[in-house]
Amino acid sequence: QLIEQQQQQINQLQQQATERDRAQQETQQAANRSLQQARGAASTADAANAAAVQAKESVDSVNSQVSDLKANSTSLMSSIQEDQKKYNEAIESPLSWHYKGMTITPGGFLEAATTWRQRAMASDVDTPFNSIPFTNADAGRLTEFYGTGRQSRLTFLAEGKLAKVKIGGYYEMDWLGVGVSSNNNQSNSYVNRQRQLFAQVAFNSGWTITGGQMWSLVTETKKALDNRTEALPSGIDAQYAVGFSWARQYGLRVTKNINNKVWLGLSMENPQATFSNPSNSPNNFVIGNFGNNGGLYNGGGAAPAGAALATYAFSPMPDFVFKAAFEPGFGHYEIFGIVSQFRDRIYPNAPVNASGAFNDSRTIGGFGANARVTLAKKFDVGVHGLVGDGIGRYGSAGLPDATARPDGTLAPLHSYQGLLTLELHEKKWDIYGNGGGEYVARAIYLNGAGAQVGYGSTTNNNSGCGTEVLPGTGGFSPNNPSACTANTRAVFEGTFGFWFKPYIGTKGRVQFGPQYEYLVRNTWRGLGGDPNAINNVVMTSFRYYLP
Repeated sequence: QLIEQQQQQINQLQQQATERDRAQQETQQAANRSLQQARGAASTADAANAAAVQAKESVDSVNSQVSDLKANSTSLMSSIQEDQKKYNEAIESPLSWHYKGMTITPGGFLEAATTWRQRAMASDVDTPFNSIPFTNADAGRLTEFYGTGRQSRLTFLAEGKLAKVKIGGYYEMDWLGVGVSSNNNQSNSYVNRQRQLFAQVAFNSGWTITGGQMWSLVTETKKALDNRTEALPSGIDAQYAVGFSWARQYGLRVTKNINNKVWLGLSMENPQATFSNPSNSPNNFVIGNFGNNGGLYNGGGAAPAGAALATYAFSPMPDFVFKAAFEPGFGHYEIFGIVSQFRDRIYPNAPVNASGAFNDSRTIGGFGANARVTLAKKFDVGVHGLVGDGIGRYGSAGLPDATARPDGTLAPLHSYQGLLTLELHEKKWDIYGNGGGEYVARAIYLNGAGAQVGYGSTTNNNSGCGTEVLPGTGGFSPNNPSACTANTRAVFEGTFGFWFKPYIGTKGRVQFGPQYEYLVRNTWRGLGGDPNAINNVVMTSFRYYLP
């Protein structure tokens, strides 16, 4: 029984062991399945995490792209709006016009000016400085007032750029011309006048060629030797200022830019001679003639009042002007020279016959310098000087270039021209002052009878310069003193004025201001003294400048 009991226990234990082994296997299998499931879940989680990371990166990328797109869209919209604004402004308020690849820029100003003179000169807004009447001349006892819009100016600049050159031209006009029927009575029908009209070719290499009617190379410039940068005296007077050297005439100019520091220029310009022909000059020579209407020159020289403006000298060669400009970094500086010739035909056997006639030429020329500096960015100081023989016509006073010797040969007159300019520039104000003078030397010669001829003769009868005389008939014929043949020695002028500019903007510029001139004309001493003429001039101007 014990053995059977032990056997039964053994069998139970084996059965329990078998069930335990089976349970263990099932547990192991379950664990294996759980492990496999866990591994699968982990793999799925890793994949999910990777997908989430990838999705996050994609979302970030999309967000970044959206942000960039928004920024680009905003920038593009702003650019489009800015371009639209520029296009609208260009269409509605163009600064220039475009025509077949050329840019055409208009400019100029419209002016209402007035002139009052203490001593009447029957002159518009330009003052003939060498014609100031003496106190006891008929006109010297009367004042005059004139109003005018004739100095109004229009300009057109045309420019076009090629690969290595810029081409174009410039046209500048005003209404200071005089027609046959022009007058101040009712319609004031004055005519258009060309001031400048030239073509220009500017190469990238620094060479520039300019041809046409322009300011003479004698005229000071503010920048390099560039056209349209002329340093004109501030003011209203269309004759500018005494001591200012200039001309507007034909010229063919070649300039060279050297490193934007030095500029060299040569100009071939239209010649002319202003001649002093006092009553004691010989009558044995020819220097020129009145204009030929058929040759498109002014033939008004038949009238004594127009003779001085309608004579044309027979010049043998052009005027040559040489100039060098320097801009070292402080100021603008120039030196220049002029050379030309006067020529006349002489008849040594006059008044008997014309046998033995011959031509005689005289070389004339001068030397000048300009300097202009800006102090404290708003105060400009300019100094100009010119000295030479036969160069009087280049000065604003219009003093004579030459006179004649007893044998008929020409004698160029020595002259000086000088000008000081001071200008203060504020945002709304320009204040200026000019002081200048021009001098011409006397040239006296004795003829065969022992009488003096030439310019500034000490035997000129000046005894009647202080005596008023009767006028001519008709009311429009004031006379000068009858015994008064004084020749001008020097003309001086002091000018002060200012401009006020209430508006400066995209629509242009409005400015107005007054100017005062004090003028003195001195003469060479003759029999009876050396009389002086003085005039006080007040001008006003109201202008609108095109943008």
